[in-house]
Amino acid sequence: MDLLFFLNSALYGVGLAMDAFSVSLANGLNEPKISGKKSAGIAGVFAFFQCVMPLIGWICVRTVAAAFTAFQSLIPWIALVLLLFLGGRMIAEGIHYKEGEEKVGVGLGALILQGIATSIDALSVGFTISHLGFGMALTEAVIIAAVTFVICIAGVALGKRFGTKLAGKANVLGGVILIAIGVEIFAAHFLT
Repeated sequence: MDLLFFLNSALYGVGLAMDAFSVSLANGLNEPKISGKKSAGIAGVFAFFQCVMPLIGWICVRTVAAAFTAFQSLIPWIALVLLLFLGGRMIAEGIHYKEGEEKVGVGLGALILQGIATSIDALSVGFTISHLGFGMALTEAVIIAAVTFVICIAGVALGKRFGTKLAGKANVLGGVILIAIGVEIFAAHFLT
């Protein structure tokens, strides 16, 4: 492990965290009175999945690479369906929002789905780090998670700041953001 390894890991983290940042922003928009503890919980869920997915990819390449390669073509479809569902639900909530109504915010089930949907692309990192030993792969995954956590805390804070100004329209905007991320993940897979 050298400086280049740590820099590369941090850059992986930044690149992988962009979808999670956008969803964190949407969550902050959706719940402008979110507590610091819940903000950290949201960032923690995204960081957890961004840590676990590269390790799953690493394990799969080292054990069942052929079966996993077939699954890889489904990744953009899974992300698209999950984010369309979550985004559509947020838009519906925003449309039915009444002025003065207290916002509920994202629940644990929806947050886990968001974490999975935004980290599925991190599975491919497991392919690129499959030449590393487990200790180095784990170190890289932890660095990715730490970077994701910081970026997602910033996303929730930004969303919270602007969510108070947008009131009921924040759900609609957050839902549109989720749908756009799903479409972007889907399109990027086929355009690259």
